[in-house]
Amino acid sequence: MKKLWRLSPDAPQTFYDTHPELLPIVARLLYHRGLVTQEKIDEFLSPDYSEDIHDPFLFRDMAKAVERIFLAVERQEKITIHGDYDADGVSASVILASVFKTLGLNFDVFLPHRETDGYGLNLRTVDMLGSQGTKLIITCDCGISNSNEIARANVLGMDVIVTDHHSIPAELPHAFAIIHPKVEGETYPDQTLAGGGVAFKLAQGILKRHKETNEKLPNGDRHEAFEKWLLDMVAIASVADMVPLLGESRTLTKYGLIVLNKTKRIGLQKLLLEARLLNEDGTNRRELSADTIGFQIAPRINAAGRMNHANVAYNLLMTDDALEATNLAFELNQNNQERQKATDEIVAEATEQIETERLDQPVLFAFGPWPLGIVGLIASRIKDKFQKPTIIMCQNGGVSGSGRSIPGFDMIAALQEMPEYFAKFGGHPMACGFALKDPSQLNDMKKTLRQKFLEKTAGLDLTPTLQIDAEIALEDVNWDLYDVLDKFKPFGQQNERPTYVAYGLTVTGLEPVGADGKHLRIMVKHKTPKIKKTIGWNLCKDGDGCVNWGKALHNGDKIDMVFEIDVNEWNGNRELQLKIIDLHKSV
Repeated sequence: MKKLWRLSPDAPQTFYDTHPELLPIVARLLYHRGLVTQEKIDEFLSPDYSEDIHDPFLFRDMAKAVERIFLAVERQEKITIHGDYDADGVSASVILASVFKTLGLNFDVFLPHRETDGYGLNLRTVDMLGSQGTKLIITCDCGISNSNEIARANVLGMDVIVTDHHSIPAELPHAFAIIHPKVEGETYPDQTLAGGGVAFKLAQGILKRHKETNEKLPNGDRHEAFEKWLLDMVAIASVADMVPLLGESRTLTKYGLIVLNKTKRIGLQKLLLEARLLNEDGTNRRELSADTIGFQIAPRINAAGRMNHANVAYNLLMTDDALEATNLAFELNQNNQERQKATDEIVAEATEQIETERLDQPVLFAFGPWPLGIVGLIASRIKDKFQKPTIIMCQNGGVSGSGRSIPGFDMIAALQEMPEYFAKFGGHPMACGFALKDPSQLNDMKKTLRQKFLEKTAGLDLTPTLQIDAEIALEDVNWDLYDVLDKFKPFGQQNERPTYVAYGLTVTGLEPVGADGKHLRIMVKHKTPKIKKTIGWNLCKDGDGCVNWGKALHNGDKIDMVFEIDVNEWNGNRELQLKIIDLHKSV
């Protein structure tokens, strides 16, 4: 579907006048990210771990939670960390487990099976943990919507500490403590933390409390050093769960990427080797970035919970044994390959079903005998294809589903207005998961959700848009500009990689790239005779609405192009390269 190009307006002249030290294009990018004060600009361009990381005890329940954990240590009570099965939940569990293991606590970790346990706590699990002697449950990346389950834990004599970041339900659970940045009345200054980020704040609180009476940790490490070695997991959690990479989350991720590039975790090293991100001698083939997490590391961690059990990923990230790490990394890689194959096949099946039934519906639904672990991926792919909210469902002892939305429609808010249909649901504005109370209500649920969509989007223009940061002349794209923009990394939600538009480019050359020729390199010039290389990944691939530009374009054609500034590296060489996001023939 053709997208509407929308160029961000210029920043006010007063903003440029206030910050004359900044290149105009840099000032413009900062302004449109809401970074308008010197303090925020400095934190963004030069994040400082010692200055920009908040005291964990600013959480109103942090002191209470930390004291309860140390009371459990004093009483020699068993603690169970209850995580989630995705990369955020696994990373959060690894963070706390790493601290507990180092402190020698009596603890266990429970990660639910996606299909048999479902998301978050369930009553069966609570009963099981009670029968196994657990006295304190600490949730990671879940729990805020589990009022009934936490009430059951209380009846069984177990306290629950919730660490979570998901949407707040109408009724908060009666937990012993809730560490969640978005609950009403919370005093913590940053609301954008991922589940791994919230777990890290609890870890910080525990380490800070332990330091009050201990110069070093039992393994001989200093508390501050041990804390920073946890940041690789925080970076993975933050990028994988797509939280806004601004403020504290950005600082944690930036430092986490530094740690990731020299991680001590033998399991993570083996995973990077399996993904061909490391050389055989253990050196990085290239710098690991947020893109590395998003496209290489997180999918492999997620594949464990999608195709098998999240314990595979957790055990990989916690093991100290090189042989076990090698075997688990291989298993995760196999899971990921299976996931990729299954996803492609089911996307085709679901698309055919949707096109056969009614493609003109405001919300798209498909139902089939598909693995619950990948229905969210299917929903995302189909949502991107048709630019409509999409829910993919499967049989899982009932009807379970996962949805992905589009800008302008808060999917989880809509579900919260129709709770009578769901045995369990949760998620974010752009994504949801649920289990129906009664499969016979499926058609009614679909009708109600479609009506909610029409009501909530009435009068809105839902045409897919491509937001462009700035217009630029290609002659101004140089290494100096790239080096300044490099300070904007890591890129992610609300700090997307900047996009630029250039109008009236002249095509001077066309060259298919790749074994199957589905990529296209376009040579262009702008206001001078100097030639610039651009690359359009999948630009020549037929289907999915793509135009075969390799046949439609000719030398001498005039085009308008939206692009990102990238670097092409090969055999030790580096050159600037423009990555095509979209293009039109000039009018």
